[in-house]
Amino acid sequence: MEEIELYLETAKEMMEKAISQTQTGLAKIRAGKATPSMLDSIMVDYYGSATPLAQTATINSPDPRTLLVKPWEKKIIPEIEKAIINSDLGLNPQNDGENIIINIPQLTEERRVSLVKQSKAVAEDGKVRLRNARKETNDELKQLQKDGASEDAIKSAEDDVQKLTDTYSRKLDQLLNQKESEIMTI
Repeated sequence: MEEIELYLETAKEMMEKAISQTQTGLAKIRAGKATPSMLDSIMVDYYGSATPLAQTATINSPDPRTLLVKPWEKKIIPEIEKAIINSDLGLNPQNDGENIIINIPQLTEERRVSLVKQSKAVAEDGKVRLRNARKETNDELKQLQKDGASEDAIKSAEDDVQKLTDTYSRKLDQLLNQKESEIMTI
């Protein structure tokens, strides 16, 4: 049935989105190595409007422990510094008049364990999204059955939804394992 295929495709899209959101969430958790993406969530007050930092400066990582932010206009350096300090990243920027230098401190064992817990929470949120997608799709399939679709077709579709859920759940587990090893590697 076309409707069943449509529901399965919708479920797959919702699960892909859950994976994508989890990847984004895990990318924000720093693993000790300086990456420009660490600053993606920082918004700078740029002429009165909140603007992503990446749209006001170039950000690069000259070495694994340092981020270098080169503002396009020198007069916004204080705004960028303020935005970095006020972010929840716990970074301490230093400015040399032209650039902002951010030294990324070495992670302590305690902080590593805390980051692993945070990563597990992000992955669990992703799994909740997967389960919600599965439930929503199964509910729609049951409604189709009430509307006259064959029981065998619905049962087969529910099995397909479960296989999708299992596949995407394994992907989430892989993402989490990668992030954990990244965090725990000194």
